[in-house]
Amino acid sequence: MSPILVRPVREQLEHDRVIRLLQAKYRRKHEVAINVGLEQTTPVQVGTGQLFPDLVLFSTEKSRKLQGTIEVETGESVNSLETMAQWVPFSRLKAPFILYVPPVALDAARRLCAAHGAEPAEIWTYHVNFDQVRFTLAHRSANAPAMAPEPRKSAEGGKPAGKAAAKPAKAAPKPASKPASKPAPKAKAPAAKAKPVAKAKPAARPKPTPAARTAPKPAARKAAPKKPAAKAKPAKHR
Repeated sequence: MSPILVRPVREQLEHDRVIRLLQAKYRRKHEVAINVGLEQTTPVQVGTGQLFPDLVLFSTEKSRKLQGTIEVETGESVNSLETMAQWVPFSRLKAPFILYVPPVALDAARRLCAAHGAEPAEIWTYHVNFDQVRFTLAHRSANAPAMAPEPRKSAEGGKPAGKAAAKPAKAAPKPASKPASKPAPKAKAPAAKAKPVAKAKPAARPKPTPAARTAPKPAARKAAPKKPAAKAKPAKHR
């Protein structure tokens, strides 16, 4: 905590929570020491005096070379006094200085840096939503190396820390497909030969009914009597 600032209890709890999340975030690439609340255990030599950043990054080698300092600010601590007391001295160190501020204080932090000559290597915003904390990179100096590791979900199940997840690359447009060729006309099947028409069978005569069988047959007509042939006349002798 800055010696010139006393935060409200709620802001102080949020401030310390963000520090512990950042400790887990940077631990994958650095050895991380923290100064939380009134616990000031890891100082940084600035000129003839000592300051206590919220997080101090060291190399993982035996030399424990200083690799960066980090300050986490709340809405109350983004002001001119804090800028001159900590941001400016930390930005003059050879190791990169990283600043974390709430999203609503981002513009004010940029104005204060420009007004007092503070030059953070990176400026991040953090957004707290219930049990989730999201970190977003807002500014990176052109010559500053990337200090944060690849983004991943926070230790409390929040959204990915650091830069927002990169959008998936758009798929290359598929080449225009050639118009489908018309299907070849199907060969007509040979016409089936017409079968010869069967001749109709004569209708069968109806069988006589029993009544017709017993009916008397009509009497046959009597033949007309034949006329006697005319006798030939005897020839006359002259």
